[in-house]
Amino acid sequence: MTTVTGPRLPAVFAIAPWRRLPRDPVLLLAGSVCVLLVLVAVFAPLIAPYPPDQTNILYQNLSPSANHLLGTDALGRDILSRLIYGSRLSLLGPGLVVLVCVVVGTSLAIASVWIGGLVDRAVARALDVVFAFPALLLAILAVAILGQGLTAPVIALSVAYIPYVARVVRSVALRERHLPYIESCRSMGFSGWRICTFHLLPNVRLMVAAQATIAFASALMDLSAISFLGLGVQPPASDWGTMVSDGTSALVNGHAMESLAAGSAIAIAVIAFNVLGERLNRASEAA
Repeated sequence: MTTVTGPRLPAVFAIAPWRRLPRDPVLLLAGSVCVLLVLVAVFAPLIAPYPPDQTNILYQNLSPSANHLLGTDALGRDILSRLIYGSRLSLLGPGLVVLVCVVVGTSLAIASVWIGGLVDRAVARALDVVFAFPALLLAILAVAILGQGLTAPVIALSVAYIPYVARVVRSVALRERHLPYIESCRSMGFSGWRICTFHLLPNVRLMVAAQATIAFASALMDLSAISFLGLGVQPPASDWGTMVSDGTSALVNGHAMESLAAGSAIAIAVIAFNVLGERLNRASEAA
C-alpha cells in the first residue's frame, strides 16, 4: 500500500541556536548569574541570616564583621539580610512587566503580521505613538494618578515596554511569514490560529526570549530608580532601590555599605540580564 503524505514541514523550532548556546562561555556566565539571583530571591528565608526588619539601636551602622558580613544600617538591621530579601521585590516587579509586555507585544506582532494590510499599519502606528513616551516618565505619571507602590509603576512600564518587544518580534515574524513552510501549512488547510501558534511563534521564540531578558534589565533599572525617589515600594517592604536611598544619609557620615551593596546588586543584575539578552539575540540572528 502506498501512503500519500503532504509536504514535509520544517521543525517548529530551529534547534541549531539552542545547541550553540552552551558553547558560549559569556552566555553561560550571564545565565548562571541570572539563575543565581532568582534562586536567592526564592530561597531568601533559608539564606538570610537575620529577619530583614529586625532592628537594634545598639548596632547602628556597624562595619562588616563575622556576625554581619555587610554590616548594619542606621536602624541596626543586617544589610545582607535586607539585600537578600530585597531581591524578591526587585525581581518580582520586572518579572511582571516582562510577562505583560511579552504576552501582549508578541500577540500583537504576530496577529498584525498574519492579518496584514490596514490592521498591520494601524498596529505599527500605535506602537510608534507609545514608543515616543519615555518609560520612566509614564511610570512617574502613573504613580501620581494611582498612588505610590509597586502596582502603578508596573502597569505603566508594562505598557511602555510593549513596543520594544512588539517591533522586534514583528520584524522577525514578517520575515518568517513569507517563508515556504508557511505556504505549505496553508496549502494543507491549517487555520491561521494553528499556523501562528504551532509554527510561526515557535520559530520566533528565541528572539522573544532575547527581548524579554533585555526588557527585564531595563525594567529593573527603572523600578529601582522609582524606588530610589520614594515613589515605588513603600516601608516596611524594601527593594534594592529603596536600600540605595536609605543608605544615602549614612553615606554622608562615612557608612557607604548599604548603598554600595544595593547599588552593586542592581548593576550586576542589569549587566547579567543585558548580556544574556544580547547573546540570545545574536543566536537568533544566526539561526
